[in-house]
Amino acid sequence: MEKSSVRYIVNDVDAAMSFYSKHLGFRVELHPHPTFAILSRDDLQLFLSATSGPGGGSQPLPGGQHPDPGGWNRFVLIVHDVEREAARLREAGVALRSDVITGVGGKQVVVDDPSGNPIELFEYGAAPTNPG
Repeated sequence: MEKSSVRYIVNDVDAAMSFYSKHLGFRVELHPHPTFAILSRDDLQLFLSATSGPGGGSQPLPGGQHPDPGGWNRFVLIVHDVEREAARLREAGVALRSDVITGVGGKQVVVDDPSGNPIELFEYGAAPTNPG
């Protein structure tokens, strides 16, 4: 089976490559043009497409709408200690959308890449018990 891939629209591919490599452990697999790159971490590939350029990810849709970075949809990176990761990233000057939030499945924090695209760092909570 092929790797799973996510495409993010970014303002600056070089800044995004630096961010994902330096702060989140991605490595650059392919950078054939200033407006496009493919990065990877484990089985996840991240396609970065600039908001302008000849690439398909930046082309306007039939209605004239242009791809823009940001929003709330995101991919999730599993971590073992989200509090430690959040502190490390905050210390490095990375923008966090919130403090660590504890939910029903575990803990999470959402960080922004340089273009405002969100990435969720998630730590699983305790395994649920089955009363029966």
